[in-house]
Amino acid sequence: MSTSSSKSHMAISLANNCITTLSIFIIFLILQLLSTTEAQSSICRNSCGDIPIQYPFGIDDGCGSPYYRHILVCTGGQLQLRTPSGRYPVRNLSYIDPHILVTDPLMWNCLDGDNFRPTRPFSLDTSTHFTLSSENDYLFFNCSESDVLVEPKPMFCERFPDQCDSTCDSSSYLCRHMPECPTALRSSSCCSYYPKATESLRLMLKHCASYTSVYWRNLGSTPAFDQAPEYGIRVDFDIPVTTRCLQCQDTVKGGGTCGFDIETQDFLCLCDKGNSTTYCNDRTSSHRRGVVAGTATAVSVAGAVGIGAGVWYLKKLRAKAPVTHGVQTNENRLF
Repeated sequence: MSTSSSKSHMAISLANNCITTLSIFIIFLILQLLSTTEAQSSICRNSCGDIPIQYPFGIDDGCGSPYYRHILVCTGGQLQLRTPSGRYPVRNLSYIDPHILVTDPLMWNCLDGDNFRPTRPFSLDTSTHFTLSSENDYLFFNCSESDVLVEPKPMFCERFPDQCDSTCDSSSYLCRHMPECPTALRSSSCCSYYPKATESLRLMLKHCASYTSVYWRNLGSTPAFDQAPEYGIRVDFDIPVTTRCLQCQDTVKGGGTCGFDIETQDFLCLCDKGNSTTYCNDRTSSHRRGVVAGTATAVSVAGAVGIGAGVWYLKKLRAKAPVTHGVQTNENRLF
């Protein structure tokens, strides 16, 4: 066999190998694109562990309201709230009385007794729709009385609390009746103070050994007798109510899931057959295929570019493929 013939067969073999590889790659891309056009609303998980996830929250990007994007994280069945000061386990989430109850493992608890561990001040992002509930009370332990005004608050403070903001109340009911462990503190001092800003809390912790948060849990409907103190931090939130979201969720109109485009943050109704800008059964609305709120749009564009590039490269190989006497054989035929 001549040298030129061997080179020709080697070129044909190489071209066939490239064609096979590219064909498999293109088929893989097509399958990926088809898999991203499955039910859109099913992409949004509706629970994390035993805690339900509903609008305005979402634990998958593009679900819920963009105001609460990347706020809740579900890891191993554990729901966590992300704030500038860290991640906090979520104990409960209520949509009727909108609030989140979180715990801070670094805060003082009954098992600590008079042993105080290093802690950190809890903080919220002021740009979000979260607020610290006024039902929280903060207890500070072993504060330096040369730096912190620790004294019993007079009775008029209950009617005019703004006039007593600078005082850490040493006669607090909670200090005298520690929830779950009234005798936990034996040789340590305690006072109650409600910091109105993160900086105030940070300054308090510079001069106090530790602190903990107690919230008042509602028990019933009888005023003044329907609350009990429990350890935790209550964070209140707003539920943005929009006509578009109500229409999207309406079962008569398709029963979609409220979401948003992850690139533009524009409203999207996530439906079984795609994303709609209004509601699922609206035939006049533009429906978009793809995973949640625009992620699949990017995938689709990338896939189209990849397929286009593959086809262009195949055509280029075909144009350069060795030809015997002007006729392609079955061995070097591309298609």
